[in-house]
Amino acid sequence: MINTLLVTSLILFGVAIAITLIRIIIGPSLPDRVLSLDMIGVQIISSLAIISILLDTRAFLEVILVLAILAFISTISFTKYIERGVIIERKRDD
Repeated sequence: MINTLLVTSLILFGVAIAITLIRIIIGPSLPDRVLSLDMIGVQIISSLAIISILLDTRAFLEVILVLAILAFISTISFTKYIERGVIIERKRDD
């Protein structure tokens, strides 16, 4: 019973990722696309957690942690780019 629910949730996460990809392609503005990329990151992390439960292993937990950190850093980088136009500001001595 629980395996059926987990497989069904994986299928629904796949559909959600497909819908989010459409939002990235069609998205009217750059902030919408950044939000969609962040959403895909969360959906992939959730899918990996479900796969880890299905396979009864802890091998994916480190991958989940690394993906979560990368998704956070990429979201922060994109928002800094949207806000300022640059990601890393260099202070130049004149």
